[in-house]
Amino acid sequence: MERKLKIAIIHPDLGIGGAERLIVDAAVELVSHGHDVHIFTAHHDKNRCFEETVSGGFPVTVYGSFLPRHVFYRLHALCAYLRCIFVALCVLFLWPSFDVVLADQVSVVIPLLKLKKSMKVVFYCHFPDLLLAQHTTVLRRLYRKPIDFIEEITTGMADIILVNSKFTASTFASTFKRLHARGIQPAVLYPAVNVDQFHESHSYKLNFLSINRFERKKNIELAVSAFARLHTLEEHGLQSQKLNEATLTIAGKWI
Repeated sequence: MERKLKIAIIHPDLGIGGAERLIVDAAVELVSHGHDVHIFTAHHDKNRCFEETVSGGFPVTVYGSFLPRHVFYRLHALCAYLRCIFVALCVLFLWPSFDVVLADQVSVVIPLLKLKKSMKVVFYCHFPDLLLAQHTTVLRRLYRKPIDFIEEITTGMADIILVNSKFTASTFASTFKRLHARGIQPAVLYPAVNVDQFHESHSYKLNFLSINRFERKKNIELAVSAFARLHTLEEHGLQSQKLNEATLTIAGKWI
């Protein structure tokens, strides 16, 4: 019989986004298998979140919401580190040990969590943060240098490292060269998809959907070029009429 685990999830900001959707889906699935799941975060607005986080399937506890997200719209990474460290310290000292802790996005909490030898730490890396940050000026490079170093060193301390695709796994290897040289390789765990929705036939037209924030790093041009290549799928069994009626929808938020 499968042993039921006590699982903590530490997430920096439980709002609405792709990373949050992944974490919520993971929590829902773990609960459905009988595991005891508890999400800890530095921010959770019940008016702007996924329904599952307030429906009672698993508890969500907030620590450190009083800490700033930025300082005059700067130092976002440093503030995220401080907020997550505070959350991790609260989990360590205010809660009994968990069997597994899933740390999402921010790796700086890993060495703190490893202080409890009985806990296994899983880190989910959506994409190396140092590649998403700007290094355009000398001051920014000086600011990012220790943060980038800490990201790589602490990421390597996890018992298991997960990434969301083979592409991210290859990017992980080329970015964190010290870890790659030590033989540390992440495993691929794709974001969950509710496959039940595909079991029933639908009459609606084929739609190519891309949901992202409207910013350069999301590479929305890829959705346009992929849609342009849809007609090559005719040879894979899709009817030409369906392809001719296909539409492209690009939705998201401008930041």
